[in-house]
Amino acid sequence: MMQNILVLDKVTKLYGDFVANDNVCINFKKGEIHAILGENGAGKTTLMKIIYGIHRPDGGQIFLRGRELKLKDSSESIRSGIGMVFQHFMLIPKFTAVQNIILGYEDSKFGFVNYDRVKKK
Repeated sequence: MMQNILVLDKVTKLYGDFVANDNVCINFKKGEIHAILGENGAGKTTLMKIIYGIHRPDGGQIFLRGRELKLKDSSESIRSGIGMVFQHFMLIPKFTAVQNIILGYEDSKFGFVNYDRVKKK
């Protein structure tokens, strides 16, 4: 039986009285592909931003490889191995798919990205 890599346990996000995410529970195993579906305003992007560390949940817990994850920002999620490809309007059209994916995951020195090292990660 394959172990869960990422677990969302009763994750909740509120904006005032508006409930964007209400007790969301999802288990992700290595090699699985998931789709988060819903209408506009259903909380899909909010949930992804919680996983990526941009927003913090108001309730619930997130576990990565069995350890509780309390992200302060997206750089912590990147160090943990979590990445996010933003919606199409946040992509750079002239960049390749790989360049857009590593946009927030640069391993750079003196302003130059080491693409070989980033691809290995």
